[in-house]
Amino acid sequence: MEITEIRVHLRNEDKLKAFATVTFDHCFVVRNMKVIASDKGLILCMPSRKMPDGSFKDVAHPITVEFRSLLESKVFACYEREVLQAAAGNKVDSRVV
Repeated sequence: MEITEIRVHLRNEDKLKAFATVTFDHCFVVRNMKVIASDKGLILCMPSRKMPDGSFKDVAHPITVEFRSLLESKVFACYEREVLQAAAGNKVDSRVV
Protein backbone atom coordinates (compact mmCIF):
# COMPACT_ATOMS: atom_id res chain seq x y z
CA MET A 1 0.00 0.00 0.00
CA GLU A 2 1.34 3.37 -1.01
CA ILE A 3 0.66 6.69 0.66
CA THR A 4 -0.11 8.88 -2.33
CA GLU A 5 -1.20 12.16 -0.73
CA ILE A 6 -1.05 13.86 2.65
CA ARG A 7 -2.82 17.11 3.44
CA VAL A 8 -2.00 18.91 6.68
CA HIS A 9 -4.25 21.59 8.15
CA LEU A 10 -2.49 23.49 10.95
CA ARG A 11 -4.35 24.40 14.13
CA ASN A 12 -3.42 27.12 16.59
CA GLU A 13 -4.25 25.22 19.77
CA ASP A 14 -2.28 24.18 22.84
CA LYS A 15 -1.97 20.44 22.17
CA LEU A 16 -3.77 19.91 18.85
CA LYS A 17 -1.25 21.03 16.25
CA ALA A 18 -2.88 19.84 13.02
CA PHE A 19 -5.38 17.62 11.28
CA ALA A 20 -4.14 15.33 8.53
CA THR A 21 -5.91 13.67 5.64
CA VAL A 22 -4.07 10.74 4.06
CA THR A 23 -4.84 9.12 0.71
CA PHE A 24 -3.72 5.58 -0.04
CA ASP A 25 -3.16 4.22 -3.57
CA HIS A 26 -5.04 7.19 -5.08
CA CYS A 27 -8.31 5.47 -4.09
CA PHE A 28 -8.86 5.42 -0.29
CA VAL A 29 -8.79 8.37 2.10
CA VAL A 30 -8.62 8.61 5.89
CA ARG A 31 -9.58 11.99 7.32
CA ASN A 32 -9.27 13.54 10.77
CA MET A 33 -5.97 12.11 11.91
CA LYS A 34 -4.65 14.45 14.60
CA VAL A 35 -1.11 15.66 15.22
CA ILE A 36 -0.90 16.16 18.98
CA ALA A 37 1.96 17.68 21.00
CA SER A 38 2.89 15.71 24.11
CA ASP A 39 5.71 15.79 26.63
CA LYS A 40 7.47 13.10 24.55
CA GLY A 41 7.04 14.83 21.19
CA LEU A 42 4.46 14.58 18.45
CA ILE A 43 1.80 11.86 18.44
CA LEU A 44 -0.35 10.85 15.49
CA CYS A 45 -3.87 9.98 16.68
CA MET A 46 -6.18 8.02 14.46
CA PRO A 47 -9.76 9.15 13.76
CA SER A 48 -12.06 7.92 16.49
CA ARG A 49 -15.67 7.75 17.57
CA LYS A 50 -17.04 8.44 21.03
CA MET A 51 -18.62 5.35 22.58
CA PRO A 52 -21.72 5.38 24.83
CA ASP A 53 -19.52 4.91 27.92
CA GLY A 54 -17.55 8.09 27.09
CA SER A 55 -14.43 6.31 25.83
CA PHE A 56 -13.12 6.69 22.30
CA LYS A 57 -12.51 3.92 19.77
CA ASP A 58 -10.37 4.27 16.64
CA VAL A 59 -12.35 3.84 13.43
CA ALA A 60 -9.21 3.26 11.35
CA HIS A 61 -5.69 2.38 12.42
CA PRO A 62 -2.47 0.73 11.20
CA ILE A 63 -2.18 -2.99 11.89
CA THR A 64 1.62 -3.27 11.97
CA VAL A 65 4.26 -1.30 13.83
CA GLU A 66 6.21 -0.88 10.59
CA PHE A 67 3.30 0.73 8.75
CA ARG A 68 2.49 2.97 11.72
CA SER A 69 6.12 4.17 11.73
CA LEU A 70 6.00 4.86 7.99
CA LEU A 71 2.70 6.72 8.29
CA GLU A 72 3.91 8.80 11.25
CA SER A 73 7.19 9.73 9.57
CA LYS A 74 5.45 10.91 6.40
CA VAL A 75 2.70 12.84 8.20
CA PHE A 76 5.18 14.46 10.61
CA ALA A 77 7.45 15.44 7.69
CA CYS A 78 4.51 17.15 5.95
CA TYR A 79 3.52 18.79 9.24
CA GLU A 80 7.04 20.15 9.82
CA ARG A 81 7.22 21.45 6.25
CA GLU A 82 3.86 23.19 6.69
CA VAL A 83 4.98 24.76 10.00
CA LEU A 84 8.21 26.08 8.44
CA GLN A 85 6.36 27.55 5.48
CA ALA A 86 3.72 29.15 7.72
CA ALA A 87 6.48 30.72 9.86
CA ALA A 88 8.04 32.13 6.70
CA GLY A 89 4.68 33.49 5.61
CA ASN A 90 4.48 31.20 2.60
CA LYS A 91 1.86 28.64 1.64
CA VAL A 92 3.28 25.24 0.77
CA ASP A 93 1.53 22.39 -1.01
CA SER A 94 1.27 20.01 1.93
CA ARG A 95 0.00 17.28 -0.37
CA VAL A 96 3.49 16.37 -1.52
CA VAL A 97 4.55 13.01 -0.11
